[in-house]
Amino acid sequence: MKELVSAANEEAVRKLKNAQPVWVDVRPAHEVLGLDKYTLLHSGPPIEWEDMCGPMQGAVVGVLKYEGLAANDDEAWELARSGRIKFDTCHSRHAVGPMTGITSYSMPMICVRNEENGNFAYSTFNEGAGDVIRFGAYSENTVRRLKWIENVLAPAMKKAVQAMGGVNLKSLIAQSLLRGDELHMRNNASTDVFIKTVIGALVDVVDDRDELKQIVHFMTTNNDQFFLNFAMAANKSGADAAHGVEYSTMVTAIARNGVEIGIRLSSLGEDQWFTAPAAEVKGLYFAGFTAEDANKDIGDSAIMETGGVGGFAIAAAPAIVRFLGAGSYQDAVNNTLDMYEIALSESDQYCIPNMDFRGTPIGIDVVKVVESGITPVINTAIVSKNPGVGMIGAGISRAPIEMFQKALYAYADKYGL
Repeated sequence: MKELVSAANEEAVRKLKNAQPVWVDVRPAHEVLGLDKYTLLHSGPPIEWEDMCGPMQGAVVGVLKYEGLAANDDEAWELARSGRIKFDTCHSRHAVGPMTGITSYSMPMICVRNEENGNFAYSTFNEGAGDVIRFGAYSENTVRRLKWIENVLAPAMKKAVQAMGGVNLKSLIAQSLLRGDELHMRNNASTDVFIKTVIGALVDVVDDRDELKQIVHFMTTNNDQFFLNFAMAANKSGADAAHGVEYSTMVTAIARNGVEIGIRLSSLGEDQWFTAPAAEVKGLYFAGFTAEDANKDIGDSAIMETGGVGGFAIAAAPAIVRFLGAGSYQDAVNNTLDMYEIALSESDQYCIPNMDFRGTPIGIDVVKVVESGITPVINTAIVSKNPGVGMIGAGISRAPIEMFQKALYAYADKYGL
């Protein structure tokens, strides 16, 4: 059995490490995710309307207005609680969504192909800061921005990526780690590298100068995390390729819906989630907010840690340490060192310069987590528990050990251990 498990984990982590995510297209969600107008996707493990946290419900209300299913807030709240809206996880459709993760029929999707394995993964475009869906906003400005992304940004990005013949996202992620990003909460370098990569094509394909100015302004003004959604889809493509390896004990997804956090295990099926109550996020709050105002940990963006960056690579990003309230820089280094203890391998392409270019820890092993008691570090934003308020801080959470224990018991049952 040890030999079977060892060989399976080598195969799973090889698929994760060798993934070659390439951004190839932009297409509507209904074309690539099989959605109808009355089906919405959300972040984290499965959850129904009545159990959702405040910001996720707020995001649902905003999206129902965006899709034209409700004319105003009152109609949207009524429709959301009517039972006519079906909910599913982003992960079940090979997609990921930051924070609330609400994804709907008309939204343009970043389409990423894993050239090594042939599978696709998807994400929405990052909306920037302020009153955005991912933080639970549902204002008229929120809806206008979503419409602008659909009608102006997405068509331009589609033309640009097609003119370029695709963009290798793994290369951009690797460069950005060398420039001080950890790719989850610090995307300053990666967004800059991305803009430099695509700006020439955008200039060539966007004929309307006003629209080009709008697009450049959107990507460069108060939107340092624009690249995050591309990186999430990239990591999702690698994690999905590593899923379904018989006998493997490797984690292929960590996701939070603001109420629960869940993991999936490579050898235990696509729809089998092992959950625990979502963790509190410890960090720094914006002026006027405290921990009493905060929602529990939320979002699919822990796919970054699943892929060996984010909290696993926090030692690469000294500039983010104080913003996250993560203590001293040495504390950040210690967090990364802890993650090596629960990882199956080290990345061959994602390196940490200030650790002598050591590869980032990659491939979370449920056995090592349970044996050591060390759980994954997740870098994250903090959102208000009340819908419509938005981001109120940033910090670090620890994935609860209970869900890893549940997964290991289920693994033992499956294989008769």
